[in-house]
Amino acid sequence: MTAMATLTAVPSLCVSVVVYHSDLARLKETLAALLVAVQKAREAAALTTVAVFVVDNSVCSVYHQALHDTIGQLPWERTEVVCRVLRATANLGYGAGHNRALEHSGSDWHLVLNPDIVTDARALAVGLGYLREHPQVVLVCPRGELADGSPAYLGKRMPTVLVLALRAFAPAWLQARFSARLAAYAMHDVHAAGRPSAVPLASGCFMLVRGAVLRRVGGFDPAFFLYFEDYDLSLRLAALGDLHYLPEMRVRHYGGETARKGLRHVSYFLRAGLRFFHRYGWRWL
Repeated sequence: MTAMATLTAVPSLCVSVVVYHSDLARLKETLAALLVAVQKAREAAALTTVAVFVVDNSVCSVYHQALHDTIGQLPWERTEVVCRVLRATANLGYGAGHNRALEHSGSDWHLVLNPDIVTDARALAVGLGYLREHPQVVLVCPRGELADGSPAYLGKRMPTVLVLALRAFAPAWLQARFSARLAAYAMHDVHAAGRPSAVPLASGCFMLVRGAVLRRVGGFDPAFFLYFEDYDLSLRLAALGDLHYLPEMRVRHYGGETARKGLRHVSYFLRAGLRFFHRYGWRWL
């Protein structure tokens, strides 16, 4: 591996990871787990060539060098995975970052991956196998768990303004009063059933998608700088096929909550939410 390796063939899987001053130790764990999952998928004859694009939105030379150093510690050549680092000259947002990777790929499959996701060793083999067996499915969403092992609930139903406000900003006692409504939104019933199921919306932390379909819809809408870009993409993908929750495809998510990330993230969340509801209709309660 070199961080600026050259693609010599169209990869069967393209993986895009967007970082913005992301924790590099966590990113290393994310990429190391991904390489294990790639190897397991190859053993299952689900993959051939793989390319990983790490898009650096940090616009910071010091961080960028540290990112290169961290990535260079991983066994890219031994695992026969090409890795390239794409450096942004300006931070245009999460979705726009992933779109940069999409510009370089004509792959059969595309994985949108957060830098704080640890992929189960069998996740890619399971997900790709499911997509091959179900041609009407264009995206698969995994069973997620948080750092403490509790469910992450990565598939969602269409949100209302009330539900999103409760999830993002309400104290625990108030969330408890609306627990049934919050559980319905997060599809607790589907999670508990433990079977593959259609989902209206999928979390952008781990989206395994048919490459041709993702390119057909143009990837993410860069108008969403951060937040709701995954919901918007889910709805546009759903016009071309089914989105399924796949409980046997597992990941662990170390992400944080919006309100705990500070006022800037709250501002991003509110602006993106306004755009989403304006585009897809206001559902208040």
